[in-house]
Parts: sequence; C-alpha cells; structure tokens
Amino acid sequence: MITTQAFPTIRAIQRSAWNDCFPGALEDWDYYVAVENAAIADFQWRYLAVYKEGTLVAVAAAFITHYRLDTTVSGAGKRLTEGVERLWPGLLQLGLYALGSPVAERCDAGFASGVPQTLRPQLLKHLLEAARRDADDFGIGLLAVKDAPSKDPHWRQSCRAAGLQSMPSLPTGVLPLPYGSVDAYLGSLGKSTRKDLRRKLRAPGPRVEWRRTIDDVLPEVMRLYEATLARAELQFERLPAGYFTGVLERLDERAVCVLYWVGERLVAFNLVLVDEHRLVDKFFGHDVEFSRDYNLYFRSWLTNVDYCIQHNIARYECGQAGYASKLRLGCEFQGNSVFFRHRNRLVNGLLMLVKLFIRPDRSDPAMAAAISET
Repeated sequence: MITTQAFPTIRAIQRSAWNDCFPGALEDWDYYVAVENAAIADFQWRYLAVYKEGTLVAVAAAFITHYRLDTTVSGAGKRLTEGVERLWPGLLQLGLYALGSPVAERCDAGFASGVPQTLRPQLLKHLLEAARRDADDFGIGLLAVKDAPSKDPHWRQSCRAAGLQSMPSLPTGVLPLPYGSVDAYLGSLGKSTRKDLRRKLRAPGPRVEWRRTIDDVLPEVMRLYEATLARAELQFERLPAGYFTGVLERLDERAVCVLYWVGERLVAFNLVLVDEHRLVDKFFGHDVEFSRDYNLYFRSWLTNVDYCIQHNIARYECGQAGYASKLRLGCEFQGNSVFFRHRNRLVNGLLMLVKLFIRPDRSDPAMAAAISET
C-alpha cells in the first residue's frame, strides 16, 4: 500500500532517511534545515514523502510563494514586462506551489536505496499527486516543477502524464576540470580569452581568505550581497544574513566563504559548497567600484578553478547566470525544464500563450546559446 504525506518542516523526516534518498548530496538535510532557519521572506516550505507499507521510499522538497511570470526574462523583454506591471500591478503574479527549491541547484526527487528504476515513474506520479492535493489545500491553482533535469525521462514522462506543460528553464553551468594546473586550463580556452585572463592575472590582485565563519564581517558581506542583488536582472529570492551564517554552521567543512580584500576593505565574497567530487558556487557578491580594477569576477573564477585542481576536484558547478562569460570560460551546460499547470482551464490556456513570449531564451542571446547546447 502506498501513502503520501506533506510536512511543513524537514525535521519531520528523519535525517538519515532523507539523506539516504540523496546519497552524496551537498544540499542535504542539514542544508534545508539551514534554509528553514534563515526564514527567507515570502516563501513557505513543504516536504513531500511517499511511503510503501509504512517505509519511506521517495521524497521531494517543495515551496509556496507568489511568482512573477517574468522572473527568468532579461533585457528588452524584462523592460516590456516591467512596463506591463506598472500599468496593471499584480497582473504577472500568481500564487505558486512548486516542487524544488529557490535555493537549490536543481529539482531532484530522492528515492530510498534499493528502490528499482522501474518503480521511480510511479513514485514521481505519487509525489505530483501529493503536491496537487497540498496546493489545493492552500487554495493555490498553479502547480510547477522548478528546474527538473531536462534529460531525466522519468520527470518528463510523469509531468506530461499529469497534464503539465513544459518550457526551458535556466541551464546550469558546469566546468569539468581534467587539468593538472591553472595554466593547462587556460590553454584549453580560446586564444583571445586565454590572453585576456593571463593579462588579468599579471595585474595586482586582492588578498584571498577562505573562511568557515563570517560573523565578524557579516555587515560587509550583506552590503556586498545587497549591492549585487540590486544589479541583477534575474533573481527569485532575497537571502537574509541568516542564510549565509546558517549554511556555514550547519554544513561545517562542506561550506566555505571566500573573502577578497583590498587593503582593509572587503570587496567581494563567494559562498561555495564543496566535497571531494565538486565545488558548487552558491553566490558571488562584489563591490562594483573595485570590480574593473581588480577583475573580481575572473579572479574569483580562477581561484575556484585553482582550488579544484589543487584538491583533485573534477567539477566546478557554477550556477545559472552570466552565460556570456561562462561560454568563453569553457563551461558545459546541463539543461533544466519547468513543468507547470494551473487547475483553472482558462488560466492554464493563457499560460500556454504567455510561455511563447516569456521564455529565458527569448531575451538573452548567450542564454539562448547555452540552452541550445543542452
């Protein structure tokens, strides 16, 4: 007999049972506890569980929020939708119940060890049905799956069977690192990029400090975060200070904040998650006044590349932004998809039309190139 349940906190699910469903994950039970403790504004957390004969066999994180339909739009398309929003406030916002997380790299359903591949589509069906019932209980019409791996046939088949439509989402940048040195990595790049980066490396750089705690510099970190957020075209959530300190505390050696100093001034920071297999870039914040003179983004990039090479880490996972630079820097891209359906047929039909125009690959040529690569 299969049953499902939705919980408001991940603490309702045993730590070992959750982590068993996501072996080796950096964004594990402790990560989600840190996210909950941070109390990110305008989000409500849900955790879906599937049981077979009373034994946990599948789980997924989910969240509730108000979603702007143009969240992944940039450039001219963003300017157009902002004009629409000024004329008709709230027109582009809908209540949303989504599987996935606004602060996780991708949407993954976890399956207990020993669950055969053949059973996974059925368990995904139960997770989607549990999500629909939970959304109905909250009076939310729009159900979505945020950033499911495009190449995962089980997600695609299960979502289509549930009547969800799909569209491309922001691809995830990944840099494989089979190199023995930073110089060897630079040699793999195009000639103009290679020359540019080597020139940047010869210029004076900031002092780099790797930290497990940032309490003493937290106001400066948040100053850099807020300034970077204000410049970003694509942003879904606003992270409070407790997110950064909580992730560092809960994940212990698997989380690091890299600080960049010019004299006594903090000019950039980079929160990363790391284990023996990969380094995940969670957030890079910088002072725009120092960025050009000190090439802060590229310094941070090469610092992470060097760390991976020195520690025999094979993958640098670098997130869902800055596609023009990442194409130059040799990244590969993993495709992601958004699946969605509104329970109101009229609204669902309108969303089918809206998705033809409000797509991430319509407004950013570099993003379109990254999506096409997947």
